[in-house]
Amino acid sequence: MSKTICIIPARSGSKGIVDKNIINLGGHPLIAWSIKAALETKLINQVYVSTDSENYKQIAIKYGATVPFLRPSNISKDDSTDIEFVQHFLNYLESVNIMPELLIHLRPTTPLRNPDVIDKAIKTFKKDQYTSLRSVHKISTPIEKIFKLRNGVLESFLDETSELDEYNKPRQEFIQAYEANGYIDILNTNYIQKYNLLHGNKCKGFVTKRTHDIDEADDFNELEYFLKKNKIDINKLEKL
Repeated sequence: MSKTICIIPARSGSKGIVDKNIINLGGHPLIAWSIKAALETKLINQVYVSTDSENYKQIAIKYGATVPFLRPSNISKDDSTDIEFVQHFLNYLESVNIMPELLIHLRPTTPLRNPDVIDKAIKTFKKDQYTSLRSVHKISTPIEKIFKLRNGVLESFLDETSELDEYNKPRQEFIQAYEANGYIDILNTNYIQKYNLLHGNKCKGFVTKRTHDIDEADDFNELEYFLKKNKIDINKLEKL
């Protein structure tokens, strides 16, 4: 049976929040929450972390992840892309004669996950010939009611018109829109190797609850409050 492997990227050069990926959340480094969730699934065989930091590496190992290398600095920059670290990781796996069919990509900046939901996403992906899977959640505002400003004038994102009256209908009359989140990505290694693309043209949308993402310092305070209010700790992820 082909392995299903999880990869958690955690570079150390965050500019907005210094060392964001290891900042304390609920008594544990941020990255530990993603490692713990992956380890508690039934369908993931091994959990890896890709990092450029020796400190991050030791923290990840402490929480049960495998960290066989340090990621090169040239693919650990602010503008480095996901495909770069994924290809680097696949090259490593190939060098040790491991090539999973699926890569489960978990971003540490979306720390709160239920392991059962991860397993459900994997089962969903395997039901059809998808090129990838991305988690999404519903957004309340239709895309037709989101605008850009050009020289101070509102324009539609859809057709670049400033004639906006057709978008004044009740939101219930528009198609439901979804926003990608960081709960889970599932990547098809064969597709990546063939096309050098992560998601492709048949990406399964896996609907989750709205996620708690870490972008700014205030997000940590909100998450700490959420954990305390709901009596959730790193050993009670099934409550999420």
